[in-house]
Amino acid sequence: MEQRTLGDSGLLVTPIGLGLAALGRPGYITLGHADDLQRHYEPAAMAAQTVALCDAAWAAGIRYFDVARSYGRAEEFLGSWLRARAHDRKALTVGSKWGYTYTAGWLPDAAVHEVKEHSLERLRSQWVESQAELGTYLGLYQIHSATLESGVLERPEVLAELARIKAGGVAIGLSVSGARQAATISRAIPIRLEGRRLFDVVQATWNLLEPSAGSALAEAHAAGMGVVVKEAVANGRLTPRNLEPTFAEQRVLLMREAARLGCSLDALALAAALAQPWSGVVLSGAATVAQLHANLAVLMVSWDEQAAQTLALLAEPAERYWQTRAALPWN
Repeated sequence: MEQRTLGDSGLLVTPIGLGLAALGRPGYITLGHADDLQRHYEPAAMAAQTVALCDAAWAAGIRYFDVARSYGRAEEFLGSWLRARAHDRKALTVGSKWGYTYTAGWLPDAAVHEVKEHSLERLRSQWVESQAELGTYLGLYQIHSATLESGVLERPEVLAELARIKAGGVAIGLSVSGARQAATISRAIPIRLEGRRLFDVVQATWNLLEPSAGSALAEAHAAGMGVVVKEAVANGRLTPRNLEPTFAEQRVLLMREAARLGCSLDALALAAALAQPWSGVVLSGAATVAQLHANLAVLMVSWDEQAAQTLALLAEPAERYWQTRAALPWN
């Protein structure tokens, strides 16, 4: 797999990265997640599955790995794998995030899985925790789900602390979510401290159902920021697992285009994200080695203008997309 620099951050990445949101904790909102884990929620079993995925990703050439403090024990599992394999720290990039605390107590059906707090105290405490798990492998630290409503981009003490971390050699980014992703990105781009742009990277949800952040991501890319795409398969809604009756017409459209291009639905959805001119890394959220290999078939998809025009019809109003996402069950 080709390697590239993520924006002007200097971070070495590959077009496909591996996100561990579904591997570090027993509950997640991806359709069929419990079946992927075969309901083997013991930490040792999940650690072993993470190792298997990371080994398969490395063998396939993936060199970007994405975790967060709120992904249960994902940082721990990834850090253990990195040290056990003694990978060259300069040969890959690890990104993590702060701002959410995992609260599910290892229960897949917990009432509350994570709690958001974008305070200076939370940044400082989670930065120490992330360093303890990932050590010098940690190359990118991101605000987890920055929104205009959270006010994190208006807190000078938080921005100054992020700048201090950046001065120590770690790139700084933000992930965004919600119907106002584009506005949050546009607010973050011009933020500068001591004459330097603060944010090196933005991670956003972009997929065929929710493309509303596209213009803002193009703006960020033009400014030199790297772009990481998350949820390109819409938490499984763009795969055969989505059997909702209300999605029948969209499913037919996806299947026709996948048949024309000779690929699976998940590869088609990933190809749409990979084809965006501003895309730096598209995350695979695979929870099994078989899923990862299916996702990697995206590299063989000959995306074209017909696919782009046809599948643009799938786009939903952003508000409706995020309401649907919020209603997905943790499993």
